[in-house]
Amino acid sequence: MDIPEVKRISAVKKDYLIKLAKQGKRADGREFDEYRKITIERNIIKKAEGSARVKIGNTMVLAGIKLDIGEPYPDSPEEGAMSTSVELPPLASPDFEPGPPKPDAIEIARVIDRGIRESKYIKLDKLVVEPGEKVWIVFIDIHVLDYDGNLFDAGSLAASAALQNAVIPNERFGLGDNEPLPVGSPPISCTFAKFGNAIVVDPGLEEEQVAEARFTVALDENGDIRAMQKGLKGRFTVEEIKNNINRAQIHAKNIRKLLEG
Repeated sequence: MDIPEVKRISAVKKDYLIKLAKQGKRADGREFDEYRKITIERNIIKKAEGSARVKIGNTMVLAGIKLDIGEPYPDSPEEGAMSTSVELPPLASPDFEPGPPKPDAIEIARVIDRGIRESKYIKLDKLVVEPGEKVWIVFIDIHVLDYDGNLFDAGSLAASAALQNAVIPNERFGLGDNEPLPVGSPPISCTFAKFGNAIVVDPGLEEEQVAEARFTVALDENGDIRAMQKGLKGRFTVEEIKNNINRAQIHAKNIRKLLEG
């Protein structure tokens, strides 16, 4: 599946990027193992329970957190719940179309959701209002504002930052004072794209358009894998996957400093 569903790049441009890669270069001057500049801004939406805007290069994503009270899932009556959605509006890219979520948006949301869920970032067991009856449901809404590649990492980082400053709106429901959303250590997502014989981290838009394979891994604070996703029709060898994970563990430490600093 192509993520997002953007037009494939021209043959001339593709040949140019692959030729550069053979020389160990990228079109924007970065090293193969170099992220673009990352910036994080919190409390962007005043009426949300939590929010954050993240930029990775020119890619910009906004995440908002809302909480409501609802019934727990039948298989987890002693835990709160969470739901993650991603919006790809035409404002962010001429290749995005209005309407119901497309498969690409659903995949991005699922990968981000899985990283948060499997790392146990949100302490869902502390979101019970009435055991078996009422729990807090955490809604994570991610909106792409400007698309220039690598929505998986930008979306995950925005969601994690927004959750960090989120509050439980007890006052709105007559349950006492508001309190911070109970969270632990966030997952860090790292994405790689393969084209020609090159594997680059944090692919830009043109690199995504020529990519044959994509790999995303979410790591916890110990560097352990909490989620993985392989995309597109190309392949990675076992050694390439291992190398990607090793590279991601190094990047995750630096990105975590930005997020937790």
